[in-house]
Amino acid sequence: MLAPGLLWLLGLYLLPLLGLVPLSLSEPLNRFGLETVFRGRLATYLEVLQAYGPILWRSFGYAASATAIGLLLAYPLAFAIRFRGGRWQPLLIGLVVLPSLTSYLVRAIAWTSLLGDNGPVLALLQSLDLTAAFNGLGLLRDGRLLNTPTAVILGLLTNQLPFLVLPLVLAMERIQPCLLEAAADLHAGAWRRFTQVVWPLSRPGLAAGILLGLIPAAGDVVNPLFLGGPNERMVANTIDNLLLVQLQAPRAAALTLVLMALVTLAVLVQLRGRGLDELPLP
Repeated sequence: MLAPGLLWLLGLYLLPLLGLVPLSLSEPLNRFGLETVFRGRLATYLEVLQAYGPILWRSFGYAASATAIGLLLAYPLAFAIRFRGGRWQPLLIGLVVLPSLTSYLVRAIAWTSLLGDNGPVLALLQSLDLTAAFNGLGLLRDGRLLNTPTAVILGLLTNQLPFLVLPLVLAMERIQPCLLEAAADLHAGAWRRFTQVVWPLSRPGLAAGILLGLIPAAGDVVNPLFLGGPNERMVANTIDNLLLVQLQAPRAAALTLVLMALVTLAVLVQLRGRGLDELPLP
């Protein structure tokens, strides 16, 4: 039964990825085309790490920040859906998923209107006289919200949230309400019920949510393009520029493989402490 999925991954993921290996070891024939010749040149990897290492760190930093904020929102939301939703639970889950049915590009463009200089978010901050405070915290830049790391992280967060909430809801479905009732009978407060019952039993959902949210966010190309400035570009934007603007296919391939190696390492570290059979993937 695994054969169709494995063939799909082999044909559309693994083989194209392996095809980048000889390309990354090649050299361009000229500056005005994508033609290359294989030279076995390993120095390309060192060059991209030296030149684009900070962009890699920035990409994973933005993705990790969005994931951390998303978890602070996803946990109470998933808890409310599971234990307070009742007969409205399917509707609530549908509302969580609904934004994902909108085009990814449309959502990013909508954020540009909301976070723009004349947008409602900045107008609200100005009316509350919070602009100076947010500038001091580094959340705004010269009184602007658009073209800042904050805007990029907010865009990533909205895309991640469904992938964080759904695995947590699924994991909490395994938590019987009688366990919380028993903890309350033993005089455990709300915080202790969460830390002693909900948190340990929902950790598989947490692991799945991080995998489903962090990895796509690290390779996002749309939100940095529309919500960030030149200093907020992420690694996917750099790969796009290397290939389509600078016509440096070997460097683009090498940077792609470095990114995939880091993502694979993150997945292996995550799965090492949590077995695949325990991950409640939706």
